[in-house]
Parts: sequence; structure tokens; C-alpha cells
Amino acid sequence: MINVRSVVPLVVLALSTLAGAAVEDDSPATAPLPVRIERGITYATRGKETLKLDLAMPKEGGPYPAVVLLHGGAWQLGSRTELSRGGKDAAGKPSPALIETVAAHGYVVASVSYRFAPKYKFPSQLEDTRTAIRFLRANATTYHLDPTRVGVGGFSAGGHLALLAGLADKAPEFDGTDFPDQSDRVQCVVSFFGPTDLSLYGASPGLEDAYMVPLLGKECRTDPAVYRRASPIHHVSRGDPPVLMIHGTADLIVPIIHSERLLAKLRETEVTSELITVKGKGHGWEGPTAAKTIQDALRFLDVHLKGKK
Repeated sequence: MINVRSVVPLVVLALSTLAGAAVEDDSPATAPLPVRIERGITYATRGKETLKLDLAMPKEGGPYPAVVLLHGGAWQLGSRTELSRGGKDAAGKPSPALIETVAAHGYVVASVSYRFAPKYKFPSQLEDTRTAIRFLRANATTYHLDPTRVGVGGFSAGGHLALLAGLADKAPEFDGTDFPDQSDRVQCVVSFFGPTDLSLYGASPGLEDAYMVPLLGKECRTDPAVYRRASPIHHVSRGDPPVLMIHGTADLIVPIIHSERLLAKLRETEVTSELITVKGKGHGWEGPTAAKTIQDALRFLDVHLKGKK
């Protein structure tokens, strides 16, 4: 059996390195904007659970498009601070956090906390994601964001939630109850190696026990409908927002077949979609590869949230 607590921190470390490396590439033509950060903003409460987000935004101007980012950690671990705290570059100098990097290109960017399994089963994590999107729209004036231009992205488990936020928008049972007058529909989705068909884990008992059973409460063979309901690939429909997937070809935790199958389904349904494969990389990467893939994501966001060609 796989011990999730021994595997996931390696993934989290890779994601933190990836975020820090993003600033090494300054390919966009426009100069980065000065950015400010607000941390620990409460966006909802669930009993004794206080759900928070960290927000980075240009210091002046707006309204800007918004991007909601979701950390990884097998739906059980991790923290929004992985994406909102800077690291160090190869020379040991402080480097900006991922939310700062994205905000400097003209976005209001939130790194969002969500409830963890096994205490909170699915769809708690998706309800929190959608609530955070509605919270930002409800506070668009305060945070100088454009509520008509909102994207969502995530890494690993966060990529899964981002995909569901975009593709399962017609499923009101995932909404939650906060800010009911606001829409949680997004205009585009970016997934870094997010699972798309959770039933695939039914063939790997170790991975299923480590990741799926804590999240869904059951094995696939006993309740396949639960796995189907939680799988982005089964929520694809015409009119879904554009989707970008970025995935390593040597990923053993979320094999690239997840993104390949979703790409085929999206294209079959005529949803704008793209898959960028990262040759020889596993569940996370660093250095120049990380910088390039973050820039790929920024270009996608620029097209679908700013209308750039």
C-alpha cells in the first residue's frame, strides 16, 4: 500500500519549485506590474472551519481579469501558501511566489484553501472552489477585478478541482450556499497534471486506497457512480470554457492518459482545448521547464481572459 504522507510532500516540493522558477522567463513583451499581496482573507466558514485565500494584484489600475489557483496534495495535504509564498532562485536569492508572477502580468490572482479528505469527502473541495469564485465576484470592486473574466487553474488534485469548476458548472449540487446571487462559471481552465477519470485508479489498489478512498469513501468496484460523478471527463458538454492541460509524459501518480482522454473528449464535443506534454517529466518539474510551462499557461490566459492573439 502507498503511504500518501510519504509521497505527497515530494509532489508539493516539486510544485513549490515550479512556482519559484516561473520568474526566470521574462518572455512576455510587457513589463511586469508592481504587485501587492493580501493574505489570509476569509471567504467562507464551514462549522469550525475557516476557509481563506491569499490574493495578489497590481498595485494600481484595473479592473483586471481574475485567476483562481488551487494547490495539490491528494485532496488531503498541502497549503495555499505553496503558491503564495516565494522561494529562492538558483543563486539563493528570494524569488516571487507564483501568484505574484501571474499578478505582475495584469491579473488579480487568488491562492485558495479548501477542506481536506478524509474528514471532508467530495464534493466539499469543489464546493469550496466554487464558493471562492463567487466570493471574488461579490467583491469585484474591492479587489479591482473584472467579474466577467475569471479563470481557474490548479496542480494535481488542484488541477482536478479546476477542471471540475470549469466542466461541471451545470451541476448545481456542487454549488454550496454562499453568495447565491453570483455566478461561479469560469471563462477558461488550466490544469497541471490533474486527474480526469478517477475510475482509472480502480486498477491500482495501492493508489486507490491512498487517494480515492479517502476522498470518495468507497472503492470504484463497489460504487462506480461516485467515481463517475467526481471525474471531469464525465462532465464535458458543448459550451464548456477553453481548457489547457500541461502534463509530464513520465507521470506515475497521474498518468498522462488522464489528459489525453480528456483532450479527445473535449475535441469530440468541440470545446476549445490543448494539451502540452512535457517529455520525460513526472509529477512536477523545475528549472527552465517550469518557467516555460508557466509562460505557456500565461499565454493561454492572455488569449482567453484578455483577448490577445
